[in-house]
Amino acid sequence: MTGKTLIDWGFGPGPWFTDAIAAAQAAAARGEDARAAVAAVAPKPVARRGLRGPGALPYHLNIRAENEGDAENIASVQAHMDELMRVPTVRAGAVMPDACPAGRAPGTIPVGGVIATENAIHPGFHSADICCSMALTSFGDVDPTAILDAGMAWSHFGGGGRPRGAQIRPPAEILAAMDANPFLSKLTSAAIEHFATQGDGNHFFYVGRRTSTGDVTLVTHHGSRKPGALLYKAGMALAETTRRAASPETPSHNAWIDADTAEGEAYWEALQIIRLWTKANHYAIHDLVADALGLKPVDRFWNEHNFVFRKTDGLFYHAKGATPAYDGFSADDTGLTLVPLNMGEPILITRGLDAPNGLGFSPHGAGRNFSRTAFLRAQTETPEEQLAAIRTTIDARFFSGVPDASELPAAYKNADTVRAQLAEFGLCEVVDTVEPVGCIMAGDWQVNAPWRKKKVAKDAQADAIG
Repeated sequence: MTGKTLIDWGFGPGPWFTDAIAAAQAAAARGEDARAAVAAVAPKPVARRGLRGPGALPYHLNIRAENEGDAENIASVQAHMDELMRVPTVRAGAVMPDACPAGRAPGTIPVGGVIATENAIHPGFHSADICCSMALTSFGDVDPTAILDAGMAWSHFGGGGRPRGAQIRPPAEILAAMDANPFLSKLTSAAIEHFATQGDGNHFFYVGRRTSTGDVTLVTHHGSRKPGALLYKAGMALAETTRRAASPETPSHNAWIDADTAEGEAYWEALQIIRLWTKANHYAIHDLVADALGLKPVDRFWNEHNFVFRKTDGLFYHAKGATPAYDGFSADDTGLTLVPLNMGEPILITRGLDAPNGLGFSPHGAGRNFSRTAFLRAQTETPEEQLAAIRTTIDARFFSGVPDASELPAAYKNADTVRAQLAEFGLCEVVDTVEPVGCIMAGDWQVNAPWRKKKVAKDAQADAIG
């Protein structure tokens, strides 16, 4: 019996043929119906699902324009959401006050978007930076500059992970869980290399004082680094097979994984493991600093804002840059969440209000009205001049030594506006703040990246030979 036999019987070929042939041969050996045995293990026929008509499913818009830049940004966000709500798995959607587009392809979920789906996990909705999140540790009345200095020495920004000899192993139980998961079993090397690193872009190491206590406090912002990016890549590949079979009209970036399949359950489990890795990653950095300075934490909590959550209604809530604002969003929910604005503004400590118009979510930050490229193109001051201005109010540092103007406060929406709108739309309540003392970001690390230095040296050598 071969695959051709099964095709002649009317079954579509696929990886499942190996198990089906074995089942058929075993049935025949027992004198049973081999074809029935194949039918018992064959995948269920896929129901074709087309896109909804435009405007058929409304969504909540928790954002208001206050200037021309806001209006253009919101119009772009709405154009994406209008297309996104046509995807057949989607059941509800909401837009946060910090919303901004995250891609050019029509229907790409915007930053600040929340999408609820039925029996479907969309990797494109959580994106490659799975579990981008915030973590806080308060240390009491200590020297904030010493913490910033320790951050420069012990954290790790920029591309790649820690070099051999400087790597820090994640907890053994997390590595064991990764080994047992089909999506993560080959990613343990990356999980070790990138542990206790923060990456680049808008990720940061922020030091300030809690308004309520005066405690000097460290807050970090980053996601799951290379392990998460590789999980996202595998998830998108699996989702694409579902999309092609079930809904060819749906754009590839909105493909999904059926949650009630074995693969879907394994992917959901992988997301939870990556979440644990990311939480441990935050606190590994905090603990490196604490150990270096002999400090003891007096309080700590964290929350993700780029993840998939499952509520008691059974739906999957994809938060693309949106903070959960409902009780019990995770097993380690403390009731408090963190909303940063920019390096020169306070970090908000909030309590969720489970607003129906926000689907139980709130903003994750200040957001942008313009892309990084558009913002940089419009600047009349050099990054060094802009950095000098912000340094009159906080100790702003860039790990690479090269400032990144697209991460300075002017690149973000007005912080007061975002804060006012989260109150206006009743999304969350600000219960405390961390007032800024200083902040470390990656900076334009590629200017001095190792690969660039090697290329410069190689080019110089070639010129010398020539």
